[in-house]
Amino acid sequence: MKSEFALAFNEVLEEKQLPREVIMSALENAMIAAYRKAVGASNAQSVKVEIDMDKGSVKVFAEKEVSDSIIDARTEVLLDEARMIDPDAQIGDLIMVESTPADFGRIAASTARQAIQQKIRDAEKSQQFEFFSRQVGEIISGVLQAVNRMQATIGLDLKAEGTMLRKDMIPGERFRMHERIRAYVYEVKDTPKGLQIMLSHTHRNFLRRLLENEVPEIYHGIVEIRSIAREPGQRAKVAVSATQMGIDPVGACVGQRGVRIQAIVNELHGEKIDIIEWKSDPAAYIEKAISPAKPVIGVYLSQTTSENKTATVVVPEDQLSLAIGKEGQNARLAAKLTGWRIDILSVPEAASRALIKMREDPSLQDMAAEEAEIMTRITDILKKKEDGKALTSEDNTLMARFVDRVEKRGEADRKQEDAAAQAELKALRASIDPRAFEMPILDVPLKEHILAILQEAGMENFGDLMLQVKRDPDKILSLNGIGPKAMEEIQTLVQTYQFPALETVPEPVSEEAPAHEEPATAAVVEGGAEAVVSEVEAEAVEAPAVETVETPAIVEEPAAEEKSFEELFKLESLHREEKARELVSEDEDSADQKQDKKGKGKKKKGYTVEYDPDKEEEIVRYKHKKDGDWTEDW
Repeated sequence: MKSEFALAFNEVLEEKQLPREVIMSALENAMIAAYRKAVGASNAQSVKVEIDMDKGSVKVFAEKEVSDSIIDARTEVLLDEARMIDPDAQIGDLIMVESTPADFGRIAASTARQAIQQKIRDAEKSQQFEFFSRQVGEIISGVLQAVNRMQATIGLDLKAEGTMLRKDMIPGERFRMHERIRAYVYEVKDTPKGLQIMLSHTHRNFLRRLLENEVPEIYHGIVEIRSIAREPGQRAKVAVSATQMGIDPVGACVGQRGVRIQAIVNELHGEKIDIIEWKSDPAAYIEKAISPAKPVIGVYLSQTTSENKTATVVVPEDQLSLAIGKEGQNARLAAKLTGWRIDILSVPEAASRALIKMREDPSLQDMAAEEAEIMTRITDILKKKEDGKALTSEDNTLMARFVDRVEKRGEADRKQEDAAAQAELKALRASIDPRAFEMPILDVPLKEHILAILQEAGMENFGDLMLQVKRDPDKILSLNGIGPKAMEEIQTLVQTYQFPALETVPEPVSEEAPAHEEPATAAVVEGGAEAVVSEVEAEAVEAPAVETVETPAIVEEPAAEEKSFEELFKLESLHREEKARELVSEDEDSADQKQDKKGKGKKKKGYTVEYDPDKEEEIVRYKHKKDGDWTEDW
């Protein structure tokens, strides 16, 4: 029958969902540490623990040396006792002996309790971290436990606590103690002080998740959220589009009688939400984003670069304040939603600006001549407006049409300029070695801080840097951290850098197998080579067609390279010189052997080898030192 300890142990494991092997290993290690501390055993001594859960007992075994006399009972055991454990034990052997202290039961119980508690805490912390790490980017709910000026503490599942900072709260938001709160998890950190779960009500993805939970069409992918712009607690704009034909994305999000969107508004404490339909056409998209201002007279785009995008929106004068919004909020949210800088003008303001552009822009002089009468009428209408007189619908229509013509002419001119700029960019790119665009910017031979600045500016490779230097070097100089000296280094590198020459692989020469011919005796004939070739070619042409038979290819040995008489003479001379050196070395070796046998060492004789052209043979000249002078023997 199992002991109460075993039953309690198994109950804890089942409740906390902890693996038995892990807990048993932790218990054994804790028991070993407790034994070492109780008896003062060394860490070098091997100690094992056996835990019997059924009996609730613990046995400790320590490694001891067999001895005939005991000096230290902690590390030594008598021979008689050792042979009771191992009959073959001898003096000096190491055996495992049960060494459970008398009062170890109490110590073991206390140690086991502490070890299990620590493991439970570690397991709970690990489970919390794994669970909430998967919840990042999702909405979770909890009960408000505490709130102060800096933050709110929310109790979550698995006995965890979430933190919502003041910046993550909606302005003016009020909490009631012990109320259930839903929040967005944007970060989970494992700190020394414990698990830190960061919650938010102001994150833009909080609105995205609320829409997914409230609108089934979004959850199932029938309606897609394209963009969100939000000022928490005040207003938000959401652009949606349908992925299937026949689906009204705006109506699906609003719901019947606004039930769906109203539930989200209540969740966000009265925050107004504008649902608009996303459009692929930027002008139409901006017109939708500027709602609730209606109608929009015109949207005119000006895009010099992918980053510099400006849209001019012309609205009736009575819709100007609505289009801009309170403190510019509507225009600001529309700009965030679309990614365009938006200038909102009334019809008279747009007409005044168009009139100035017509008078001052040289490229519009031809149009100004054609529109001279209209420009005069526009001037009169604007004068009437300044005088405080009411404008008629005809006046507004005339100004709107005038603005439309001028802006469209400007758009056409800008398209031509953009085309010319693209052509110039293409030409500059073509003038750069293609390998530059394959070299990462961090591999460019410049200082590390300069490369970091360039990479942060969007230059991913050496080609981008070279292109920018050729196109507009002032833009690089305007970067924070790039001074005149650094700019000079960049320009010098771009101008002087040379890529290694490409290795040219020679084309393989196809050698045709020579036709099967009868071996002929080679003869040296002046001017006869061409004649022989021509005769062979003639025979090949006149020969009748015969059945071809595959024959093994005849490999011709390369002809020996012809050398001049002087070259042959030099080679022959070198050959003779090598032979003479070999003979001399043999004589010296034999002399050395003789000297070794005699036990007397002498210096080697010096020599030189010369070729006598008269005798056509080499002459070895030896040098001897006699009476302090050098003599020569032939």
